[in-house]
Amino acid sequence: MTDLSQSRGPGLLRHLAAILYDLLLVAAVVIAAAFVYTILVQSLTGADLTQGVARLLFQLYLLAVILGYYLYFWTAGRQTLAMRAWRLLILREDGSPLSAVDALRRIGFAILTLAPAGLGLWWLLFDRDGLTWYDRLAGTRTLLLRKGADRSSPSISSSSSPSPTQKAQ
Repeated sequence: MTDLSQSRGPGLLRHLAAILYDLLLVAAVVIAAAFVYTILVQSLTGADLTQGVARLLFQLYLLAVILGYYLYFWTAGRQTLAMRAWRLLILREDGSPLSAVDALRRIGFAILTLAPAGLGLWWLLFDRDGLTWYDRLAGTRTLLLRKGADRSSPSISSSSSPSPTQKAQ
């Protein structure tokens, strides 16, 4: 477990940058997965993937790919590729790594709280601990790693009270 007493969370801009970067990566993964699925299903069955049961199965497959991306990265390494680039780390409130249930809970709460104009993310500007709604509800937290930190034993960036410029990072 990691000592979270002096840790500091990333600011809004760093969160947004990581989310946008992850969206690009997930889009690339979804395009590749859709290509493979389309080639296999249409060559084997000749089904039209735009209608009926074939469309539903295709959508469920793509949803599973997206969930799989986050589940794998959040549970195996506590960071997606974008989070690694922006030096972010996800942990449970007690400092332990996320389980698959924790990751699914975080995804569900993120979808619910981000849907109304991204309010779940904007909340971190007002939260006393700098947490998003979905982190608070899921019992997780996103932390900022120090530059050059080895992710196998994270060196958490700390600050007793972040300045307004630190919160905006």
